[in-house]
Amino acid sequence: MIRILIADDHPVVRAGIRALLDGEDGLVVVGEAATADEAVSLAATLAPELVLLDLQFTDGPGGADAARRIRSTEAAPYVLVLTNYDTDGDILGAIEAGASGYLLKDAPPAELVAAVRAAAVGESALAPAIAGRIMARMRAPRVSLSAREIEVLALVADGASNAQVAARLHITDATVKSHLVHVFAKLGVTSRTAAVAAARSLGALR
Repeated sequence: MIRILIADDHPVVRAGIRALLDGEDGLVVVGEAATADEAVSLAATLAPELVLLDLQFTDGPGGADAARRIRSTEAAPYVLVLTNYDTDGDILGAIEAGASGYLLKDAPPAELVAAVRAAAVGESALAPAIAGRIMARMRAPRVSLSAREIEVLALVADGASNAQVAARLHITDATVKSHLVHVFAKLGVTSRTAAVAAARSLGALR
């Protein structure tokens, strides 16, 4: 029996996923989390084989942060991201955080069930469109920002100062400045505004 924890801040979404998965042989939903912090806590106490995780939560940390924390624990469950977001930054951040798979919420039910079964045993479970994006990214000579650089730039895009970025990511102001210097160099820009615009045009930021 594959034990599953659903983490999404929308109750209707959680109810729909639960109804789908509980109707499948060999699958059982053992808990639901409405925040990233709750997902991390329940993953530790309920010991599921798989956490089905959204990337964006209304309150607190995001899904990529939760995935990283969940996967860093002893006997960690696998993580399958189920989200509406498909930018390169989101995909790269989730995979680098340890997610075994990445699906969009408009995936057909059969595709979701198959991905759950695959991810629960550690197999890669990527939506075809996502897999294509990753392969194209690997083949094409293009600007590539690291997951941390994208995190910094996303906060800058939200209007955060260097000090606020540092506090949010638990790093120093100097480290934030270093990341931004690297971002500017990679994107060929000289300002924060231009960096955000360039990253969005490349699909690195949503």
